[in-house]
Amino acid sequence: MELSDLFYILLPLVAFLYASVGHGGASGYLALMAIFGISVSVMKPTALILNLFVAGVSFYYFYQSKHFKWRLFYPFAITSVPAAFLGGLININITLYKQILAILLLFSIFRLLGFFGKESKSIKELKLWQGLVIGAIIGLFSGMIGIGGGIVLSPVILLFKWGEMKSTAAVSALFIWVNSAAALTGILWSGQFIIDHQMPLFLSLAVVGGLLGGYFGSMKFNNHKLSYVLAFVLAIASIKLILV
Repeated sequence: MELSDLFYILLPLVAFLYASVGHGGASGYLALMAIFGISVSVMKPTALILNLFVAGVSFYYFYQSKHFKWRLFYPFAITSVPAAFLGGLININITLYKQILAILLLFSIFRLLGFFGKESKSIKELKLWQGLVIGAIIGLFSGMIGIGGGIVLSPVILLFKWGEMKSTAAVSALFIWVNSAAALTGILWSGQFIIDHQMPLFLSLAVVGGLLGGYFGSMKFNNHKLSYVLAFVLAIASIKLILV
C-alpha cells in the first residue's frame, strides 16, 4: 500500500476518534501531515479548516444530547479567542513549531490511552479567573500551532474536576471551533494562508469520520482498540517531529 493510500485511510479514522470525544482532530491531522511530508506552511491552515467542520459536527451531536454547559465554556472562550487570533498572526521558526507540536501531541496520546479519562463524581466550580488565564494560554498556543486547543483543555477540565466526560467533550468541541476560526482569521490577516490542492478530498474524508464519531461519541461509544492505533500513529509523528 502506498503512503498516500494509508494517509486517506487514517484521515477519517483520526476525525472519527477525535470527534467521538468532542475534538476537531487538528493535532491528529498535523501528525499525519508531518509523517507524510506535507509542508509546514500548508499544515497549519489545512488542520484548522478540517477542525472547523469536524468540531462543528461533533458539537452539534453533543449539544443535541444536552451535554453542553455554557458556564463551563465562556470563561475559557473570553480570552482564548483573541489569543488564538494573535497566535495565528505569529509565524514561528519551523524547528520550534515541530518541537511544540511534538509536545502537544503527547496530550492527545495520553488522552487516547485513558490517562485523562477518569471521571470524578464530585464536580467543582470553575472560577472565572481560572478560565480566563487558562483560556489565554491555550488560545495563544492553539493559534501558533494550528490546533483548536481541545487536546489541552479536556485534560485540564477533567484533572481539576470541573466537568464530567460528556460535558467536557461538548465544551471542548465549541472551544475548538471558535479558536480555529479565530486562528484562521489571524492567518488570513497575516497573509500566511496556503492550502493543499486536495483540500476538498481531505475535507470530505474528515467530515465523514467526524459525522460518525460525533454521533457515536455523544451516545455510549468507546473503542479502546482504535484509540490505541491512533495513539501509536501520533507517537510515531511525535518522534519524527523531534528527530527531523
